[in-house]
Amino acid sequence: MPYFADAAEVYRYIGGAFRLASDHPEAGPRLRAVGATLRVEYRDPAATLTLRLHAEGVEIIEGPSDLPADIQLSMTADNGNRFWRGEYNATLGLAKGEARARGPIAKILKVLPAAKPVFPLYRELVAVKDQAGEAK
Repeated sequence: MPYFADAAEVYRYIGGAFRLASDHPEAGPRLRAVGATLRVEYRDPAATLTLRLHAEGVEIIEGPSDLPADIQLSMTADNGNRFWRGEYNATLGLAKGEARARGPIAKILKVLPAAKPVFPLYRELVAVKDQAGEAK
């Protein structure tokens, strides 16, 4: 059984972690320093998040967007859940074909370390869902 029941949960938890990270004293500056637009397309359930990570701030767009993305990633929502918990090696996932990435390698490599301060914020958000006994 998938961790997320529907796209709304993907947006609530993964999008929510980025909303928290935007103003976080450690995560916010690291994300803004990326200077790129990232689109992540999840499947099972289908959900799309576009993240503008620029000096002006972090903008989260839920659902389809015509905004051009510098980096595009695709993976299952379950792997996305595992990644944001800090339990999924994205580099290995890309090598195994479980995840796909398009965009300049230099920008992709800049996103991964900037994402790490988001992990504890995400884990805090999903803790309530986990404690409710829903599938992990």
